[in-house]
Amino acid sequence: MDRKVCDVVTGVTAPPSGGAVTPGTAVIALDVGGTAIKGAVEAANGLIDTRLQVPTPVADGVEAVVAAIVATIEALRAAASPQLTVVGVGIIFPGVVDREAGVARYSANIGWRDLPIRSLVSDLVGLPVAIDHDVRAAGLAEARLGAARGVDEALFVSMGTGVAAAVVTGGAVVSGAGGMAGEFGHLPVMPDGDRCGCGLRGCVEAYASAASLARRYMAAAGAGLLRAEDVITLAGSGDVVARKVFDDAVVALARALVSYVFIMDPSLIVIGGGMAAAGPVLTEPVAIEMKASMLWRDAPPLVTSALDGDAGRRGAALVAWSALDKQA
Repeated sequence: MDRKVCDVVTGVTAPPSGGAVTPGTAVIALDVGGTAIKGAVEAANGLIDTRLQVPTPVADGVEAVVAAIVATIEALRAAASPQLTVVGVGIIFPGVVDREAGVARYSANIGWRDLPIRSLVSDLVGLPVAIDHDVRAAGLAEARLGAARGVDEALFVSMGTGVAAAVVTGGAVVSGAGGMAGEFGHLPVMPDGDRCGCGLRGCVEAYASAASLARRYMAAAGAGLLRAEDVITLAGSGDVVARKVFDDAVVALARALVSYVFIMDPSLIVIGGGMAAAGPVLTEPVAIEMKASMLWRDAPPLVTSALDGDAGRRGAALVAWSALDKQA
């Protein structure tokens, strides 16, 4: 499953310089999701040396997921180019992440609760390990290497199975008092709207996530299993039900973005995650909806991720390098 590559993502530079970033060194970066573990060996110069993706064995329990993470790290280390020395590991995942304590407080998609994942993995692989939230790490990558590079005030919104955000202010990604900053998907924007998985009604995620687009269309049209991209295609081809579902998603997302803009005044908004593949089909109507709600000021530019589906994994590498620099 692993394959050797030697590529540089457009616009990406090497990690920030520091005591741990020396020629010939590399880190292993893992983006752990409920479906797959995406990993790579990234050298100090920013080159991606080796990639590997394996299924996340969520159904087999917590121990099986930890074992899969360890096995992926070992496989990547074994496959890395001989001239590289792996010096650390960065692991990112969804949920409530206490990066300072190294603990996964709550990750519903993976089944973790108060799991000391940093020390568990570090002890098993014999390498320093750093952890962080997947969307915050992706936002860090966009801020350092991607669409928001050089932008001090930005918002990165990841739209996939769920919806979450990374708040970039002063050029840094904000964690918040309890590590829960960026729960953008649970802003209630549709009064008395659909019930969200969090228990509230009318949340952004209940309308604008990929899962919600598919769910709402299938419920309204009585259709079989569809993907979000199918719903968007149907909306563009004139399907009335799909058009309503998509328009609701646009309104929900725009309302949440307008609220954020009025509070934080970002100079750029970046849309990432699987939904970003829709490109202008998504961003243009959202921008129009935002403009209609911001009569006395301009809305910031709305763009899609420059790192595509690799933003999280690139962010995991940055998390690893940052932790190593602090130890140096």
